[in-house]
Amino acid sequence: MRSLSRRDFCGAVTVSAALGLPVLRPRVARAQSQRDLIRRGDVHVRTISGRNVVALAAADGALLVDGGPASEAAAILDWASTLPSAGTVRTLFNTCWHPEHTGLNATLGEAGATIIAHENTRLWLTAEVTWPWNGQRFSPLPEVARPNKTFYHREQLSVGGEQVEYGHVRACPHTDGDAYVFFPKANVLAVGDAVSSQGWPFIDWWTGGWIGGIVGGLETLLSVANAETLIVPGRGPLLSYAELKAQHQMYDVIYERLATLLYSGRGPDEAVAALPTQEFDAKMGQSDEFVRVAFRSLWGYLAPDA
Repeated sequence: MRSLSRRDFCGAVTVSAALGLPVLRPRVARAQSQRDLIRRGDVHVRTISGRNVVALAAADGALLVDGGPASEAAAILDWASTLPSAGTVRTLFNTCWHPEHTGLNATLGEAGATIIAHENTRLWLTAEVTWPWNGQRFSPLPEVARPNKTFYHREQLSVGGEQVEYGHVRACPHTDGDAYVFFPKANVLAVGDAVSSQGWPFIDWWTGGWIGGIVGGLETLLSVANAETLIVPGRGPLLSYAELKAQHQMYDVIYERLATLLYSGRGPDEAVAALPTQEFDAKMGQSDEFVRVAFRSLWGYLAPDA
């Protein structure tokens, strides 16, 4: 496991997204599993079965950020086919390896699309992963469904004449392959599950995520965004830049408290008893499990030999 300096560390929380932006409202009643969140220029955001999917509509082929679970692949592709000026989906980003982000990989991989992800995400998708806390197993994806274009740091590409910037959230808030995708013209930043706007976040410490990474990850995303950027998490309400800053402040406090407990020789249950999130619980919800997981996530980074 790796050891990082304090400046390499990295957070997430939620308020709502009263952004003063033109949100698209359905003209007729829709199934609860699908709803439009917003359109900015050629960038569209829709929630399908609780997951936020971002699309860039372009005449030379649409681009999607995260493909949702495999059970929703048809619904997502159906929606993408209705976007203005969009043809076939030619590019797909995976912001991490989890199945709720990679459900379109097989379909689009077989169709010859470019699937882009951080190299760590590709590597997890070649391996069998078993989570130790619940025994859930994830089989490797077939080769055609794995990312066929990977990156390590920051890169860009052009889709329909529009520049798209993407990069690694290298502090590792959720997994060690977390990625963001930024659309500068529309000023929309897709962040996957590196940020949560719906209660306490899920830290997959088994594949590299950690509480320090939440703090550092938010620092990275704040450096990419600006005061007018619309932030799209993997699920839940859209966020403003000010809300992202508030999350950074909150998780920085929590991280410092948990690190202090670790260095004092405490364990996960003692961390829960210390109430390190107490002033945030009214807004965020019951925190015992989050605190246990966040504390365990410190072991690999701050006490790798423990």
